[in-house]
Amino acid sequence: MTRRVHLGSNTPSLRVRIVAAILIWVALGIGGIWFSATRLFERHVEQLYHEELEVHLRELVRLTRIGSDGKPELTRPLSDPRYEVPLSGFYWQVTAPGQRTLKSDSLTRGPLDEEVAHSPSIVHMVEQGPTGPAITYGLIRRGPGGTPIHFVISTDQAELDRLINEFTRELTAWLAAFAALLVVTGIGIIHFGLRPLDKLGRAIAELRGGQSDRLEGTYPSEIAPLVLDLNAYVQQNSEMIARARIQAGNLAHSLRTPLAVIVDEAERVAEGAEPRSSACILLDQAHMMEQQIDYQLARARSAAGAKLGGPGSQLPELLTPILAAMRRLHPEIMFELVNEERIEGTLPVDPVNLSELLSILLDNAGKWAASRVTSVLRSGQEGTLEIAIRDDGQGMTENQIACAFEIGKRFDVRKAGSGLGLAIAKDLAAEMGAEISLHVEHPGLEATVRFSGHAFHPERGLSYAR
Repeated sequence: MTRRVHLGSNTPSLRVRIVAAILIWVALGIGGIWFSATRLFERHVEQLYHEELEVHLRELVRLTRIGSDGKPELTRPLSDPRYEVPLSGFYWQVTAPGQRTLKSDSLTRGPLDEEVAHSPSIVHMVEQGPTGPAITYGLIRRGPGGTPIHFVISTDQAELDRLINEFTRELTAWLAAFAALLVVTGIGIIHFGLRPLDKLGRAIAELRGGQSDRLEGTYPSEIAPLVLDLNAYVQQNSEMIARARIQAGNLAHSLRTPLAVIVDEAERVAEGAEPRSSACILLDQAHMMEQQIDYQLARARSAAGAKLGGPGSQLPELLTPILAAMRRLHPEIMFELVNEERIEGTLPVDPVNLSELLSILLDNAGKWAASRVTSVLRSGQEGTLEIAIRDDGQGMTENQIACAFEIGKRFDVRKAGSGLGLAIAKDLAAEMGAEISLHVEHPGLEATVRFSGHAFHPERGLSYAR
């Protein structure tokens, strides 16, 4: 099943996605800071508040004097003047059995609960105070005769809540401003960071519109390889189109003469002159046209796949199925592989094209061999990799080697073939950036395909690059 990817206006842009991610991150970060800061400040203020009330309670105990009659008196006012302001929210009270209650000037409405002071140690709780819930501290001291004296001090809970609420409001305002600054800054960074992509988009638009033949400009190191690959791809397509035009012109030119002859002979046949000889001429010209068509189609196939990216060709594994096929095609001939240097690795060429090239050479060697065809993997001069196909046949003369790669060239018409094999092999080698050559051996002939040293990537064994 073919999966189709639809690109349209409903697809979120990269900017929208990054901005959304920044908004979520800022919201989570600022929210976490707000929650942590308010909880920390609340605990800190409550602790300070409780410590202050304990200090005030101890000060109240120290400043209170109990007379011989058991009556409590305050030697001087407490240091905090808020205890002198009526209903200020800060109150104290001293209670002795059988005596008038001693209390602060601020406590003008109702008494404090003396039961809070029920232990010699300081205890506290939230009680209902004169103006609402209050944090109340108390303790007991013994007067003359062991009578219990209750010391109670209290502060409205609203005072503590007010401090916390003021801090929370200010913190919220500052964090909101900081979040807005982060978002604005983030959008600016995104706009600056994505400018190379915008530039690349405009360059692609110009390329698509025909205003440019390549992607122009300089790009960051992260994008530069993509731009280089795109330019290489565009150049490759341009070369393929130009090559296709040339091949189409060559095909048209090569078919024009045979077609003219066919038309001329057809006119003669129509006039009734020597139909048998005309038929032979028609067949010969048709064979010539067929050769040209096969050759041009082979060149088109090799050009389409020679420089496209892919897994590459694994050596010597690529040769195994080809040699097996040749043994079935030429059962009387022994095909063997020699790899004394244990060369193994990857050639960055299309395996289909390389297989076709080697198949042509092996098939050609099988036709002319006496009994044996040897395929040799070896390292050549200047770090090249060579694949040599050697047969033990009658070989070729130097003159024959010079014209062996010509289209339709055949040296023995009794052998099956069209005379296109070596011509196609040469074009395939050229498309892969390799060189192909023929050398006379005694006995036989050797066809050598040579790849440059940087093209082969050895994986294990002895590398041919020295």
